[in-house]
Amino acid sequence: MGYYKHMIEGIFGNKTAEKILLHLFHYHEIYAAAIAHDYNESIHPVQRQLERFERAGVLVSKLMGKTRVYRFNPKSPFMKPIQAIVEIAYESIALNDREKLFGERRRPRKKGKVVST
Repeated sequence: MGYYKHMIEGIFGNKTAEKILLHLFHYHEIYAAAIAHDYNESIHPVQRQLERFERAGVLVSKLMGKTRVYRFNPKSPFMKPIQAIVEIAYESIALNDREKLFGERRRPRKKGKVVST
């Protein structure tokens, strides 16, 4: 990740926060199991950090079926500054590393769309 490799971790205090913010920046909405899966980690620290961000007002969530989906809180005065910091770190990740990390599809396919193999 170059110069900014651990910038978000240093600002927010842990690697889990860094992973969550990068995923939110890329996908716009995310759920704990997806982040845990992408990093091959336990879901519990991810859930705890998501809950901390929500309590702080940085994120908001909604239930979609049984899954709690998180996104940046558009009403938070911290949203734009946090996104600006995350964007700097995100842009410092080499493109091939970004493709590996964020290569998994997170949105459902349009009804009737053919899946290419």
